[in-house]
Amino acid sequence: QVQLVESGGGLVQAGGSLRLSCAASGRTCNNYAMGWFRQAPGKEREFVAAISRNGGSTYYKDSVKGRFTISRDNAKNTVYLQVNSLRPEDTAVYYCAANGGTYYGPSYYYTDSNDYDHWGQGTQVTVSS
Repeated sequence: QVQLVESGGGLVQAGGSLRLSCAASGRTCNNYAMGWFRQAPGKEREFVAAISRNGGSTYYKDSVKGRFTISRDNAKNTVYLQVNSLRPEDTAVYYCAANGGTYYGPSYYYTDSNDYDHWGQGTQVTVSS
């Protein structure tokens, strides 16, 4: 089992930046493909970014491409989401998630929330206009 704790959220003006962190404990991070999701008030949770177990493959929601960067430091058991050029529509609770499956190999990533079996508690990002 792995436990996930997000941090780094906050209130920022439009155009600003934050670095969200997801610290893993219980099992080493490199056993998991990781993803970031977000949920805005009144909306369903949506995929934001994903990274494979070996960090070699990443994928992003179209609206965040070029602004957000997912990365991982397996030595620190931490996954990051650098969020730049923030917009008011990025306001949401951001969640990290882990998938421990090995069927598809270390370069595979997941974009469907149903593929993730471990979730953090979330960190709030609020972007003011």
